Amino acid sequence: MAKRLIPTFNRILVEKIVPPSKTSAGILLPEKSSQLNSGKVIAVGPGSRDKAGNFIPVSVKEGDRVLLPEYGGTQIKLDDKEFHLFRDEDILGILHE
Repeated sequence: MAKRLIPTFNRILVEKIVPPSKTSAGILLPEKSSQLNSGKVIAVGPGSRDKAGNFIPVSVKEGDRVLLPEYGGTQIKLDDKEFHLFRDEDILGILHE
């Protein structure tokens, strides 16, 4: 049975993108040559409110590719897949191709 997690407030559920460890020709790549610490947004919360009660929407949407901090977030395991839960303000940027 598949589980679905819907974040609350300004939380964002991210699946980290693991860079390939070898090329298509079979050459092994060193760990230091890996790409940026990035991930794909799986689900987002509705947003939060500031002290004055104004609604602040989340800055990313499902499917966005985002730049993540090296440390932080909460690790979650659902159906043998690993996800991370971050706050909206912890996301460093949105990656466009």
